[in-house]
Amino acid sequence: MTVSHIDLLFGKGHLAVALPTGARATVIRKGVLPKLSNPYDAIMAAFAAPIGAAPLSELARGKASACILICDITRPVPNGLFLRPMIETLVAAGIPFSGIIVLVATGLHRPNEGDELAELIGDPWVLARVRVENHFARDDAMHVDLGVTSTRGTPIGIDRRFVEAELRIATGLVEPHFMAGWSGGRKVVAPGVAHHHTIRTFHSARFMEDPLAVQCNLVGNPLHEEQLEIVRRLGACYALNTIIDEDRHLVHVTFGEIIESHLAAVNFVAASTRIDSPRRFRTIVTSSAGYPLDKTYYQTVKGMVTPLDILEPGGTLIMASACSEGFGSVEFREAQERLMELGRDRFIATLTAKSLAEIDEWQTEMQIKAMRLGRVELYTTGLTADEQRITGVVITNNIEAALRDAIARHDDPEIAFIPEGPYVVPVFAGA
Repeated sequence: MTVSHIDLLFGKGHLAVALPTGARATVIRKGVLPKLSNPYDAIMAAFAAPIGAAPLSELARGKASACILICDITRPVPNGLFLRPMIETLVAAGIPFSGIIVLVATGLHRPNEGDELAELIGDPWVLARVRVENHFARDDAMHVDLGVTSTRGTPIGIDRRFVEAELRIATGLVEPHFMAGWSGGRKVVAPGVAHHHTIRTFHSARFMEDPLAVQCNLVGNPLHEEQLEIVRRLGACYALNTIIDEDRHLVHVTFGEIIESHLAAVNFVAASTRIDSPRRFRTIVTSSAGYPLDKTYYQTVKGMVTPLDILEPGGTLIMASACSEGFGSVEFREAQERLMELGRDRFIATLTAKSLAEIDEWQTEMQIKAMRLGRVELYTTGLTADEQRITGVVITNNIEAALRDAIARHDDPEIAFIPEGPYVVPVFAGA
């Protein structure tokens, strides 16, 4: 069947990209995982038969307080499916509503409030019955100092609302993460509700430039190893781990001890997410996975890094991202300004001596990895002219024209399309 266009995830919908005449498309998608016919039953079954832990009702029995971590608005976690049954289970076991807090694991992102918070929670029943609050990494008084990690000396500061709760539960989405290997589980704790010194240590060049700190890798990954030590230092922690498909439907859920249940979810999804490619491509078209990940240029960088293993050196990577909320934080803007002023090599040189990264400059560091390998182009509808300038990449207002130019530049009609962006990890499987 002849393909005339490819739909990329873009904003809250899709962006149809027409194939130039003579172009040949290879579409790289996740393996198909059937959605759960009854998500509620699957969630309750996970609570009743957890991995490496007692059932949730038993974990809650005799406890007076619980803290439930959820990811912030940048992650499409189906909170509306599991928060109410989780809270109802805790209350039935004896924890009062007043003893339960849902804590948004913002890391160093901005807080989620008002209508955005309601969207994030996904269930007014939850908002009406328990406290829902944001983590603030720069509020020193709200963190407990747990010392430093044994191998790398990472300072451990964790939100006291989580540390002091009698029952600690992290919830999240298990997907490829371009530094920590996989999101979810232990990552929702640190950096999710960590002090800014912890987060900035994680994002220092010492970690970021480590060749094992890449997507889909947990073996020897320094970020993952530090995260494991931190959750072990906390004591008993549990996690609800979700996996969704390209249409945001729930396809798998695990619950249990935070490390074991997370690893079980990783093992379930890895084969369908890490996709072998028999060749590399001179032209790749990808997305930032649509809403909510493509709300800012800051988050868009993730989509630039994920496909690098199949980009021919000197090739062209074309990104499509709505950036509906604009650029990102003030600190990220400042880092991009420094990149434009100093250039790639001098910018990286300013990072290597730091034990604490400046806030959000790590995303600029990750963008440089893509810029070192090839030409990066961006199609967006959400950035001002000045914001476009400090991206440091080539801006295109016509993605089809950019495709035609790339084909001509490389004299190669083969194009790889990755509609779901960083949620799919293509890997060169050639000799």
